[in-house]
Amino acid sequence: FRSRDLSEEEYPFIWTDALYEKVRQDGRVVSMAILVVCGVNTQGQREILAIEPMLEESKETYKQLFSSLKERGLSGVQLVVSDAHLGLQAAIRESFPMASWQRCKVHFMRNIMAHVPHKEKESFAAQLKQIWLAPNRDMAYLRAKTLIETYQKRFPKAIETLEKGLEDSLQFFQFPEIDPRKISSTNLMERLNKEVRRRTKVVGIFPDTKAYLRLVTAFLIEYSEDWTINRAYIKKETMDKLKNVA
Repeated sequence: FRSRDLSEEEYPFIWTDALYEKVRQDGRVVSMAILVVCGVNTQGQREILAIEPMLEESKETYKQLFSSLKERGLSGVQLVVSDAHLGLQAAIRESFPMASWQRCKVHFMRNIMAHVPHKEKESFAAQLKQIWLAPNRDMAYLRAKTLIETYQKRFPKAIETLEKGLEDSLQFFQFPEIDPRKISSTNLMERLNKEVRRRTKVVGIFPDTKAYLRLVTAFLIEYSEDWTINRAYIKKETMDKLKNVA
């Protein structure tokens, strides 16, 4: 499963995230990362493409991961969705130069809201969300501009964060035929991670990396099979329109 051939399909959209668990290694307990990559193929079906253990999240580990995927036949990537880990961003740019990077809008909003006083959060968040609910990119920028002008002096750090990351968080608008909720965040991965953690917390500390990997892989194979049986994540007719545009 982890080394299967991917060359028979193209994967226009991929998501990546990391899971962390306590694992014993050389007599010590370390925090081990499992890098997980999911994709949507041209049929609109979700697949788990990679499950790789790494000691850390870095540009090099992500480049190794993406290189391995391409060696297995991964192709046709148009959009990569993830959080804003710096090493990951660099690896995406170098590994998929023809693809766009979509910064997860949910993580991005949390980053912005961290700089807003508690008593102001509800009002500010309601306005902030409207940027990503805009019907098109131009309207999103217009809403962002209004918010920036309104709050620049009151919440300078929040507005600075918004300005720096706005463009990367709006890349989903390049695909107007796709429901924005499907490709603008890593929610797909968050749900997956939550299910994995439900199972791993029973173990606590894993005796070694192999034991951790065995449990996670077995569950993800089962999860992937459920995805195949269930209806498409994105309708095939919609994916066909995407191919025609590409």
